[in-house]
Amino acid sequence: MKKFKHLLLALGAFLLVLGFSVPAFAQSYYGVDNSRYQGTNGQFGYARDSFNIIQLGGSYNTSVYYQSTYGSQVQSTLNQGKRAHTYIWWQDITNTGSAKYVLDTMLPRVQTPKGSIVALDAEDGGQDTDTIMYALQRIKDAGYTPMLYGYKSFLTSHVDLTRISNSYALWLGEYPSMSLTTEPNYNYFPSFNNIQIFQFTSTYVAGGLDGNYDFNGITLNGYSQGSNSTPDTNTTVTKEADKADSHQGTAVTNIETGKTTIAKDTYTVQSGDTLGSIASQFGTTYQKLASLNGISNPNFISVGQLLRVSGSASSSNSSSSSVYYVKSGDNLSSIAAKYGTSYQSLASINGISNPNYLYVGQAIKVSGSASSSSSSSSVYYVKSGDNLSTIASKYGTSYQALASLNGISNPNYLYVGQAIKVSGSASSSSTSSYTVRSGDTLSGIAYKYGVSYSNLASKNGISNANYIYEGQVIYF
Repeated sequence: MKKFKHLLLALGAFLLVLGFSVPAFAQSYYGVDNSRYQGTNGQFGYARDSFNIIQLGGSYNTSVYYQSTYGSQVQSTLNQGKRAHTYIWWQDITNTGSAKYVLDTMLPRVQTPKGSIVALDAEDGGQDTDTIMYALQRIKDAGYTPMLYGYKSFLTSHVDLTRISNSYALWLGEYPSMSLTTEPNYNYFPSFNNIQIFQFTSTYVAGGLDGNYDFNGITLNGYSQGSNSTPDTNTTVTKEADKADSHQGTAVTNIETGKTTIAKDTYTVQSGDTLGSIASQFGTTYQKLASLNGISNPNFISVGQLLRVSGSASSSNSSSSSVYYVKSGDNLSSIAAKYGTSYQSLASINGISNPNYLYVGQAIKVSGSASSSSSSSSVYYVKSGDNLSTIASKYGTSYQALASLNGISNPNYLYVGQAIKVSGSASSSSTSSYTVRSGDTLSGIAYKYGVSYSNLASKNGISNANYIYEGQVIYF
């Protein structure tokens, strides 16, 4: 890492000679950003990654929506010893009234620590400088670190980016190509004032993942000495936020806004906690907490785990289930042994088609029952070296059938971790297309249609996701 920093410093000096502006390097870190495309537990690229900026939800055409994966991705990130931050999709919010409504509903749902980053993702649609300034100040007033994310070309053509960057930090993206990119390429650095994070690729790993580089340690904000186990404040989900989950994917209009109190019936596990010590804090017993939270082994709780500390356990014991989060070195057999069951039973309960494939932070139900629905389909997760033909052979089918079942238009393109349905029925929906309009970006189009923009780029032969043109036809 030190050697790489020296190389970066030398490169920075060279670029300055050429007229480029590159930030000074103090404490610097690699990391990723995740949304629902990275699944329930999120995704990291490499062991060196120390932070994850996770999508809470967003605004589109004045509607507010939430990402159902946000809470579990935050918890999984913390469980892996990494720092979690938050971002909000920010589109077509062009007045302070709309901004106030969005932030009144969003900020109480933030589950990352006070001081951590809450960024506005303004890469598409209508944008307004005064409204963004208002929103960033609201985030700051709420006790978080405000940032603005986007592409330099889009932002400079839609807002006064100089004015914004004079007061607030920037997180800008620019990619050299759609090829696998593991290090920043400063020939493509979007030179501007106050850039704190550089999103240098959307193909950090094979199959697509955003890679980021924090130049000066802004991602340490909210975490004492950079450790995720000692956040500056406890963060718990509000009651209003719990209600909001039932509105996933729809406009939310009936959530209480304004000043929202933090729920007093939950507690987030900190480093050094035991179930007994937590019980003492809340005047109860560890047995009651275990029952209340469906914990079968009171000796095992994890940092970042959200515990109910009041209320009553479900009366239906048969429907309740406790959860174990996979740690480094675990396998399904060892987890099964801890809970007095078999790996076959855990595989069935969790719909795991390949018991040899687990990942750190994965949530494993250790009690309960598998779905009895005969129409459910089994899923295979793509591993390095797989192709659609080899997967088809394992399940006694053809690659054409799997392509049809999963809506895969290019059977030669798979990515590690991709979920492949290996039984069930194909969707009847047909392939659609979209014609690019002025102001569109590939990521904005992908977001509107609920697909990954890296997949769109691959399917449409687009080598540089930053460059699409008006009138271009994009196929899904």
